Amino acid sequence: MTEEENNLIEITDDEGNTIKCELYDIIEFDGSQYAILLEEDASDNSEMTVMKYTEEDGESIFETIEDDDEFERVSNYIENLEDEYEEDEE
Repeated sequence: MTEEENNLIEITDDEGNTIKCELYDIIEFDGSQYAILLEEDASDNSEMTVMKYTEEDGESIFETIEDDDEFERVSNYIENLEDEYEEDEE
């Protein structure tokens, strides 16, 4: 599913397309780890993707968050982190 090289990750979407992303951060929330990936598209705009992150036998594993409620909770947590970071910079 993924290939990791110097914070560059290749993930495969549901349609089988390969998407190149930069690993921005790994956060811990509610007892699990989540990867924040910045997806680069052809127009050089970045889109954020959040995936569940685990390590198995020294290998990084990125999984789609299937549970809508879990995804919503993690997304809200990340948004709150961003808001706190912006307030600290002011």
